[in-house]
Amino acid sequence: MSIAAVLAPVFVQIALTFALLIWMARARTGAVMRREVRVSDIVLGQPAWPARITQIGNCYHNQLQLPVLFYVLAGFAIVTKKDDLLFVVTAWLFVLLRIAHAYVHTGSNNLRRRFNIFAGGLLVLAVMWAWFAVRIMAGI
Repeated sequence: MSIAAVLAPVFVQIALTFALLIWMARARTGAVMRREVRVSDIVLGQPAWPARITQIGNCYHNQLQLPVLFYVLAGFAIVTKKDDLLFVVTAWLFVLLRIAHAYVHTGSNNLRRRFNIFAGGLLVLAVMWAWFAVRIMAGI
């Protein structure tokens, strides 16, 4: 596969992370400016943000969990030349599930739906890692 094809889902995942970061920063700055929260109440990371801002922040922080394993795998797949069509398809599936997870997390925040989407992404990523490991260890 081309480097562009392999990195396209990575770039989309990174864009999602930056979009959530910007959204969170704007929401937090707005809350401080509107005096909904005092700086002294949050300066050490205390949980004093309004619920909606916490919801956005939690979604942003979720992009620093499973996606880290995705980024590492993408790099390993490129370096070891295991970045085939199956890798690209499953990478897109993982990223689409992350987008769906963020949509639910920042929207309805329906825990059952959010968990099911998260579990789907986790399963896809676990299969990607398992297949990569088998290919490396078996030399295929």
